[in-house]
Amino acid sequence: MIKIKKQKRNPYPTTNEVYALGQHICMSAHKARRIIDQIRGRSYEETLMILELMPYRACYPILKLVYSAAANASHNRGFNEASLVISQAAVNEGTTMKRLKPRARGRSYPIKRPTCHLTIVLKDIEYEPIDRYMLCSKKPGGLKGITNMTYPNTYSSGGLWDKK
Repeated sequence: MIKIKKQKRNPYPTTNEVYALGQHICMSAHKARRIIDQIRGRSYEETLMILELMPYRACYPILKLVYSAAANASHNRGFNEASLVISQAAVNEGTTMKRLKPRARGRSYPIKRPTCHLTIVLKDIEYEPIDRYMLCSKKPGGLKGITNMTYPNTYSSGGLWDKK
C-alpha cells in the first residue's frame, strides 16, 4: 500500500509576516491566554512596555518570544522594528508532565504540570512587495532604471482578444 503524503501548506502565505514558536513552556494555556489577549494587535514597542510592566510570571517567556520574533524579522527579512505589529498570537495546550509526589505512609499523589505552545506572528506594516512581473523583465540590469511599473492591458483595443 502506498502512502500519499499531504503537502504542508504555509500557514503564513504573505511575505510581510515573520513568526516565532515557543513549545513546551511550563505554564497553563489559560494563564498564557490572559496575557496574549492583552498584546494581540498592538505594535511591537507598545507590547514590550506592556509585558515589562505586567505583574504576572507568564510575561517573561512571552516577552522572550516577542524579542525572538522581532530578531527574526530584522535579521532574516531586514524589517524595521518600529513598523512591526503583532498580527496573530496563539496559545495551544501542550503535553502535561505527570510527576508523583511522595506523601505520608508510603503513598504518592500525582502532580500534573501543564505546558503550552505559543505562536507570535509579527507583520511589517511598511512592507511593499517586489512586483513579480518586473522581476521577469528581460531588460539588462534587472530593476535598475525601471520607474514605470505598469502591466500590459490585454483587454483593451488591440489586445489579445480583439484579433480577427
